[in-house]
Amino acid sequence: MHRMTKVYKNPGPIAFSAIIKRNTDVTNSSAWIGFPYDLKETYGVGNLVPYKVTFDGRVTYRGSLAKMGGPSAMILVRKDVRTELGKEPGERVEVVIELDDKPHELAIAQDIKQALVAADHWGMFQKMAYTHRKEYVRWIEEAKKPETRERRRIQKMCAILESRHK
Repeated sequence: MHRMTKVYKNPGPIAFSAIIKRNTDVTNSSAWIGFPYDLKETYGVGNLVPYKVTFDGRVTYRGSLAKMGGPSAMILVRKDVRTELGKEPGERVEVVIELDDKPHELAIAQDIKQALVAADHWGMFQKMAYTHRKEYVRWIEEAKKPETRERRRIQKMCAILESRHK
């Protein structure tokens, strides 16, 4: 199967000020900022535009602009980013967003790679979107105890990949 590569228009850095929003009717909902421009006009594609964003000139995050079912795209503002900023939903933040369409390199610890190779899932893992691979690695790296990392997280990741492979 051949996947077409998206071709993006690069408008350069875009700066704006925004209010952090969150749907308080939904428990543990994500916080976000509305992207105030049309994706098609700005980047040449209608959804899922990879970006690097800097909040308040000091906290950087990478992700993808996505419409998430709404009329305009959203920039997620994860809890760890809000904590580092010292800001909560309802507060204003300065935003500088840039297109980030270069391939990303991901550092993968040897034990994670060995488990994927042993389970014959290394190739499948390498074909996954960068963001998915990054989230698996982050989830594993956040384990506080070595046994949680190995037994609960690395083995669970391999089991999840196994179930997708069937």
